[in-house]
Amino acid sequence: MSTGSRLETRLGALELPNPVLTASGCGGTGRELAQFFDLDRLGAFVTTSVMARPRAGRPTPRMTETPSGLLTAMGLPGPGIEGFLERDLPWLAEQGVRTVVSVAGGSVEEFGELARRLRGASGIAAIEVNVACPNVEDRGRMFAWHPGAAASVVRAVRAHARPGVPVLAKLAPDVTDIVTIALACVDAGAEGLTLINTMEGMAIDTGAAGRPGTLRPALSGVSGGLSGPAIRPVALRCVYQVHAALPDVPIVGVGGVATGLDALEFVLAGASAVGVGTTLFHDPTAVPRILRELDEALAARRIGRIGDVVGLAHKPAGYVPPQVRPEPPAPEPEAGEVKEKTS
Repeated sequence: MSTGSRLETRLGALELPNPVLTASGCGGTGRELAQFFDLDRLGAFVTTSVMARPRAGRPTPRMTETPSGLLTAMGLPGPGIEGFLERDLPWLAEQGVRTVVSVAGGSVEEFGELARRLRGASGIAAIEVNVACPNVEDRGRMFAWHPGAAASVVRAVRAHARPGVPVLAKLAPDVTDIVTIALACVDAGAEGLTLINTMEGMAIDTGAAGRPGTLRPALSGVSGGLSGPAIRPVALRCVYQVHAALPDVPIVGVGGVATGLDALEFVLAGASAVGVGTTLFHDPTAVPRILRELDEALAARRIGRIGDVVGLAHKPAGYVPPQVRPEPPAPEPEAGEVKEKTS
């Protein structure tokens, strides 16, 4: 079986040639990554979250490294919907990229307006709803923290988005029960889920190598979003739990994907695709490598199609998917040879 058919996957109605996407906010406008590989090699490019108006983001410092991770508090900088529709989306379309547009807002109305503005634009494969945004009408509490609030945002986007364009809800892990919030988003019209957004954390600058440090929070916003390998076990747990509750809902697994085997873990937990994020900051060529490693991992395990092992970790021990080719039988000994005696 060819590599292409082995890696093909689906996110609801959206067909993808492979399951590797960028994670929102980690691929810039796409122009930055295009220096290192052809973007049409991606399953899809996920944009930085687009808001209604241009934003400069938070003041620096807004990034700091942590053990096995990265803390960021960017503040969603970007050109706003006007600039995105005028410059970024047309450029992505020219590259032949399947584009998933991430949207963010401070109110339900803003989310709905963004979906309405995108309705007439061409070149959009799906919309990802970043519900990990502060709700200005609810004392700044994140939409992602409450099932009703998250559902209201998804419902508004689904109502204004172009019919046939899948809507994915990107959920935050800093909640008591992510399954309840996932159920609410699906009931509100989400055709798929992205799990997970960053986890909230902080670091304090104590200095190093002769530098005394500020002895204050390392980020201007005090706390930020933790990403990278440090959160992969949490992301896998969330994917596994949500897939168990909603086995027919496609999931994009995000959180610390750095190798093909990382991607395979997410698929086995229940993801139909994965997002690559933090690793792109130190290895911008990671996507082609991860695709190659994932294909090699599938071939080594005699897996004919990646879709056949989505959620395999939920199956009982000994279960073999129909498309997994069995080991070939041992060759019969030639005439005159004696089989080795076994006890």
